[in-house]
Amino acid sequence: MPEAGDGPRQAGAPRRRGAVLEDAILRAAAEVLGESGVAGLTMDEVARRAGTNKNAIYRRWPSRVALGVAAYRRLTAAETTVPDTGSLRDDALELLRRANATWSSPYGEILRGLIAAAGGTPGLLAELRDPEAGGDAYGAAWTAVLGRAVSRGEAAPRALHPRVVSAPVALLRNEYLTRGVPAVPDAVLVEIVDEVFLPLVHGRSAGRDTG
Repeated sequence: MPEAGDGPRQAGAPRRRGAVLEDAILRAAAEVLGESGVAGLTMDEVARRAGTNKNAIYRRWPSRVALGVAAYRRLTAAETTVPDTGSLRDDALELLRRANATWSSPYGEILRGLIAAAGGTPGLLAELRDPEAGGDAYGAAWTAVLGRAVSRGEAAPRALHPRVVSAPVALLRNEYLTRGVPAVPDAVLVEIVDEVFLPLVHGRSAGRDTG
C-alpha cells in the first residue's frame, strides 16, 4: 500500500515511500542548509524541494531542528575521510587541522547554528556529537586513527578509550568557546596533540590508568 502524505507527482510516476522518500527529504534539507543555513531551514521549503508535504516529514522528524541534525550528519559523513600517514602524531594533527578548518567554514556555521537551536534538547546534541550515532564524523575518525596505531603497535589496546578519543576535539571546542573565534592557531593544535593527547595514549600504553 502506498505511503500516505507524499506530495504531488507527475502522472504515471510511482509514489515514493520508505527509504526512497526519506532520502529525497534529507537531500532537500541538506541543500537548504548549504544555501541558507539553519535560519533558512523550514519544513515548507524542504517539502517543496523534496516534492512531498510536511506531514511526510513530520512523521520522520518531529521538528525542523531534528531534520537539520539528520541532514548535517549526511553532509559531514560525505566529507570526512580518515588520514593514514603511518604515524599517530601526524594523523592526529591532520584530524585537528581538518576540524579547525571545518569550524571556520560554512559547515562550522551550520553546526554552530544547530547546537544553538538544539540547546534545550539533549538528545539532539548527543546526535551531533556521538560517533556511534554517526553524528560526529570526526569522533569516528579519531577512533579509527587510534585503532590503527594500536594495530601498528604504536599504542596499547587499553589506550583505545572513549575519554582518550574525545579529548583532542573537546579541547579544540573549548578553545573556540574561550577565544570566541572560529579558528585556532596551529601552534595550539600542536600543543593539544603533543602535550595532552599523546601523553594520554602513552600513559595508558604504559599501564597507568587515565580515567
